[in-house]
Amino acid sequence: MDGAVIAFIALAGVFLLVVITLCLFGVRRMMLRRALGTVDASICTAGNRWAMGVCRYRESGLEWLRLFSLSPLPAKTMARSKITMIGRREPSELELTRVPPGAVIVVLSYEGKEVLLAMKFGAYAGLSSWLEAGPHTGVGTWR
Repeated sequence: MDGAVIAFIALAGVFLLVVITLCLFGVRRMMLRRALGTVDASICTAGNRWAMGVCRYRESGLEWLRLFSLSPLPAKTMARSKITMIGRREPSELELTRVPPGAVIVVLSYEGKEVLLAMKFGAYAGLSSWLEAGPHTGVGTWR
């Protein structure tokens, strides 16, 4: 074999890996969107950077998964009993270019830290209902 054939095989292999990776991203995204209890939501990370992702409701907590990742594990998990909703607000002028159009900023308190989520108003209403519907703190409850 000469060098041109080896280079062609190497390029074809790299192209195949890129195509397979893109397909895996698509399948993961489709599976996340099809699952019940998931909504699109961006989260504000360290340094006021916004990362796109998906929030998934669980019985005992809220999970946030990165949109551009192949990992099935959530990047952030918040226990339902420790989440307090502070409120919502419209995105600031600087945030308008960093969050999806038509999103509201949901301000949560989790373990004494402020967590910002950007989501559609309907998703905010669902999150608010989910938090309010949780069991109340008392004897014999998990909250």
